[in-house]
Parts: sequence; structure tokens; C-alpha cells
Amino acid sequence: MQRGIILFALFNLAGIQAIDASQDQVDKTDMPILIGPPAPIAPAVIARDASGQATIRAVRINTPLNLDGVLDENAYTNTLSMSDFVQAEPLEGQPATQRTEIWLFFDDERVYVSARLWEPYMDRIVANEMRRDSFNIFSGNDAFGFSFDTFYDRRNAISFTVNAIGGFVEGQTTDERQFNPDYNALWYSSVGRFDGGWTVEAALPFKSLRYRPGRNQVWGFNARRHTPWKNETSFIVPIPAAREGFGLVTMSLAATVVDLEAPEASRTFEIKPFLTSSVSSDLTATPTVSNKLAADVGLDVKYAVTQGLTADLTYNTDFAQVEADEQQINLTRFSLFFPEKREFFLENKGTFAFGGAGAGVGFGNGDLPILFYSRRIGLHQGKAVPITGGGRLTGRAGKYSLGALHIQSGDDSTVGAFRTNYTVARLKRDILRRSSIGALFTRRSHLENGSGANDVYGVDGAFAFFDNLVINTYWARSHTEGLQGDDTSYRAQLDYAGDRYGLQLERLTVGENFKPGIGFLRRNDMRKNYGEFRFSPRPTSLPSIRRFSAVTSLSYIENGAGRLETRQFIGQFGIEFQNSDRFSVSYNRFYELLSQPFRIAPTVTLPVGGYHFQGTQASYSFGTQRKISLNIGIAHGTFFSGKRTTVNISQGRIELSPQFSVQPTLSFNWLDLPEGSFRTNLIGSRVTYTVTPRMFVSALLQYNSSGNAIGSNVRLRWEYQPGSELFVVYNEQRDTLTRGFPNLDNRALIVKINRLFRP
Repeated sequence: MQRGIILFALFNLAGIQAIDASQDQVDKTDMPILIGPPAPIAPAVIARDASGQATIRAVRINTPLNLDGVLDENAYTNTLSMSDFVQAEPLEGQPATQRTEIWLFFDDERVYVSARLWEPYMDRIVANEMRRDSFNIFSGNDAFGFSFDTFYDRRNAISFTVNAIGGFVEGQTTDERQFNPDYNALWYSSVGRFDGGWTVEAALPFKSLRYRPGRNQVWGFNARRHTPWKNETSFIVPIPAAREGFGLVTMSLAATVVDLEAPEASRTFEIKPFLTSSVSSDLTATPTVSNKLAADVGLDVKYAVTQGLTADLTYNTDFAQVEADEQQINLTRFSLFFPEKREFFLENKGTFAFGGAGAGVGFGNGDLPILFYSRRIGLHQGKAVPITGGGRLTGRAGKYSLGALHIQSGDDSTVGAFRTNYTVARLKRDILRRSSIGALFTRRSHLENGSGANDVYGVDGAFAFFDNLVINTYWARSHTEGLQGDDTSYRAQLDYAGDRYGLQLERLTVGENFKPGIGFLRRNDMRKNYGEFRFSPRPTSLPSIRRFSAVTSLSYIENGAGRLETRQFIGQFGIEFQNSDRFSVSYNRFYELLSQPFRIAPTVTLPVGGYHFQGTQASYSFGTQRKISLNIGIAHGTFFSGKRTTVNISQGRIELSPQFSVQPTLSFNWLDLPEGSFRTNLIGSRVTYTVTPRMFVSALLQYNSSGNAIGSNVRLRWEYQPGSELFVVYNEQRDTLTRGFPNLDNRALIVKINRLFRP
């Protein structure tokens, strides 16, 4: 009853009751206030003002484009192109060194974005990644990207990037800061070559997009070109160098699109049934399982409640196709954070972001509590438990962003999981130019140990000023049966992220009894003060160096009684080279109080007490456009009561061909402590062969000495038609403590197929 009242209040406050079919027809007099110069007059397609802001005229075409990467339709000769891209890197505000032409068309069903990218040095084009959603497409390849702000709120965006061999990646951004690379949309693209460069044609069905009600639309738009061989990034509108990494989705500076006509509003309805079958063995279970056959069916449904709000329903949910987690070495006394990879929880995850902690399903943020961490649903102590079903409502209604989720998981006696209901409700309102205030409520009917319910509620605000200044705040409280008092948490953070200077100041408190039941909490009972200052000059007299960076930070954490628990000072100096390589060296000083014995290894336990230690580390990163790219790091120093040496190779990638790559990971730690000496080893590699951008085979192989296990996860993913997929997955784990060849712990072969129906 309480849950229903809360959800009803949130949606009633947001004004959903005012959204009905009458809103599907909006007169031009109700259009939003345009930001930028007056609309261009035909045949012109773009108008600019003195500040660089632009207004673009979308052009209707009567015949759909043939997406073959060849720009030979009459539309290209009858319509002027847009050009004059502006550098963000390396020379902010200067004209791009190579010409880029783009066109923006639409018809009754699709929006089209096409580009002709001139490049006189064809042999220098970098195109070494074809696999969909690889970040290397965005950062290390010749790539063209574009983004749309379909609600014209100047803060949220969907973005699409294509490289010169057709690899592509999509993303969804909330408040210009929280990027969701796991967003997938139904869209189409093709690339081609011509004598003097390469081309892109892309089409987005209106059915794949959410936008304001009404036929006449005003959207935000930006376009980006990245040229790796000269490490240059340029945009259709000026973007500050400080925002270059998020430039494509900095919609407050984006161009305005006018004369765009959407089809008559219709309720998008998608049905996606799936079938899965498997054979599995588990020799660690009681009783053991050997070659057990299983099969199941399930269903996902998507329905557009309004033009801006979408409901997702799931029944008998299955995530067998999800890639395995990448192993981590943990030499701290705190829990590790693993990102969410399950598609149902990834779309629109930014809606549930709270207090500046991100969406809670993508990235950890140190000591900051995450109030909604979706891996608490359907997983118990790392083991999957059945999800009976549930639903989610996300989207926008005017100036409000809304999110509601309710999931029920089943019980599983083999892992000790209890049948549990999970509820999350989120409401956020846009204020000022790029600021917002909001509220979040979560409820879990049973905690992991089977005890009583847990509720969490809080309010937050993000206040953005100018281009680089953001203030994040929140206050939250939890209620857990059996716990009383000291159950609140709050944060106040100032973040200035300019190109030359940066500053962060933070005050964070977490009560001893603050328990986010559907969240992630690294440590409680703490009062944290944090400060960081950065100075990043760009030397003009050193042509091989793009920027220096000097950073100092101090973290000071006390417990609720005012006793110092952690103090950390870091001084770092870095160099960013013009060829995109990076070098850094740092010095760290730590104080850590252990209030109870800390078992750092199976045979080594550190006693209670305060520990002072320090160390230095150095790293060098080779740019991702290289055929061999990786980050090499070395660290040495004192560690608690002894010494520690670390060697890491991370973010590695060896290009065997544009379709075949190996991504190695190595991490070695040597610890020499009075309580005992030991070594940790983490060795892994992801091997990927891409047949087409929509079909690849990937194998993740890992050995972790901490768990004495070798694991493998081999996946075939084939999107045989947009939105419909076939997965073949093989998982295996073996115990390395046995003599000879490692004994089998468990393995499974899984086949899953789904089919998207869109009436």
C-alpha cells in the first residue's frame, strides 16, 4: 500500500495525468524558445552567429535514401551541405584541417544523417575495429559521430558514431555528464570510400526515438569528426577543449534543428520473446550436477505510454547471454564494484542517477554510496537467482524525468536466496539552464540474509553554472528493521573542470546504520573531507607535447566518533603527447586504521592498529590508434607493515586485423609483510573476431590466483536482423589447486535466440 501511494504521488506530481492524446497535436505557437541565430532561408541549410551557435534546417526528401555509402542520390546535388567544422583539439576554436560535409534529411519514417569526410592521405586512415559498441571506434579510429537532443532540453542526448569500415557505437547521455555506452537503438548505417576520403549514411526510424508531442519538431544536433593520425577532433559547432571528451553530447552548445516534421504520433509497441536451452554441470553443488539439460521461454514487451514515456515489461527474465565479469585483485578491506551488463537494466539507466553517483549500473565512484545498484537484483553472492518478472517506466514528461521499477526475484535454496520484491521510484525536474532537483525512493522486501524490509529515500540536486562548474548535493535516509539512529547520508561537492585549471571540494557523511538495500556501499560510519587541485598548461614551445598536468589531492576520513581512519595524499604529474600517448608519475602517502584484524590473504592477517605507508608509481599509455596499444604501470613502496611491488598491463589491444584482436590484461603483486609474504597474479585476455559489425565471437579467458581458478567465457553474438539476436555461450571454471590439469568446477553451454516484433 505504501509503495503504491508513493508511486502515485510521484507520477501525479509530474503531471502525467495531463498527458493524453490531445497533446499529440501541438501548434507551432507552442514550440520551445529557439536558442541561436534565426533559421536559414532556403536554399541555405545552416546559419551561424558571431559566437558560433548555429541553426540548421532539416530538409524533407520524397524518396528514401539507399544506404549503400555512395552519396549519389539527387538529394545530395539538390541540397547544400553543411561544413566549416571547428577544432576542439589540438587548437581550440581553429578551423578543422580537413573538410567535412554533412546533410540532414527526413521523410515520413526516418531521419537521415550523411557525411562526406575528405582525407587526402587515404593510407593514414585508422580503421582497426569493426565490433559494435567497442569504445575504440570512438577514441582510436577515424570516426564520424552525431547526436540528437530530441526533447530540446539542452542537456540530454542520444549519440551515434561510425568508423571508416562500418563499426558503430551508440550512447545515451543524461545531464551532459552521465554517459551510458550500453544504450542500443534500432538504426541503420553504411560507409563507403571515394577518391579523396570516405562517406557515411545513417538512418534512424522515428519509431526508435522519443521526442516531444506534435508534428513540428525542434531538436538539438551536433556532429563530430575524429582523425587519429593527427589526433584532431572537430565539431560542427565550437566546443571548448575542456569538454572535448563529452563534446558530442554537450547539448547546451549544440546546434538547433528546425523544419523537422515527425509522423503522426503512434504508440510504439514491441514484443521480444526468447527461447533458451542449456546443458550444464556443477561439481561444487550439493548434490553435484552433471550434464543437466534445461530449456525455458520468456518475454519482453516495450510500450510507449506517451510520446516521451516508455514502459518495459519482462517475464521469466533470463540473462544467460551476458558476458562474464572481468576479474579484479582486491588488497583492500572494502568490497569491489562490478558494472552492470544486463540489457534490461541498462537502457535509460541515467534516469536513476542520484547525487552525482552516476546511474548506479555502470561505474563505481569510490566512497560515494550508490542508492540504486541493479546488480542487487537477480544475483545473490555472485550467483544468479531466477527473476520471475517485473516492469519499468522511464522517460520524460515536460520538464520532468521519471523512472519507476518493480522486479520480483524467486527463491533459490542452493544459494540461500529468498523471494524478494524490489521497488525503485525516481523523479527529477529540470531547473535553470542545466540544473536539476529530484527525489529517489527504493524498497527491498527482504535483505540478503532473509531479515526484514529496507527502505531508502532521499533528495538531490545538481547545479551547473557556466560551462565547467557543477555542484552536486544530496541527503538520504534508510530504514532497516532492527536498526535505529545514525541512518542518514549527505554530500556536498563542488567540481570545476576547466581546461587549464580544475578544482574539487567534497564533504561526504555516511551513518553507521545507513543501509541502501538495493545499492552499493563501500564503507559506512564515516565523515569524509576531500580536496583536489589540477593545473594543466598547454606548452606552445614543445611541438610533441599537447598538455602537462599536475594534480594534488588530499582525502581525510574520520569515523562517527571523530577518530581518523583514512588519510591519503596523492601528487601526480602527467604528460599528454600530440600522438595521444600519455605518461604519468605519482607519489602517494597513506594512513589506514584497522579497527579489527584484516585478512589480506588466505594465510596472512594484519593485526589491529594504525599504519603509515607510502609509494611511487609510473605508467605509460600507448594511443589506441596503434596496432599495439596498452597501459604499462609499475608501483613500489611500503604497504601496511611491509612492502609491495606491482606491475600492471591493462587496456591492452593487439590488432591482428581490423576484424581480429587480442586484449591482454596482466597484474602482478609481490607483498613482503612481517605477517607473511605472498604474491597475487591476474592473467587474462579477451580474443575477438568480428565477422560483421552485428556478428562477432569473443572469448574471455582469466586466471586469478586469489580465487585459484581459471575461467573462460566464449560468446557468439549475431544480430541476424536489427533487434533480433542469436547467442551461443560456453562458460567454464576450473580449480588450479589440483595437481596436473585443473579440475573442472562447473561448465555450461547455452543457446539463446530472441526475435523482435514491431507492429
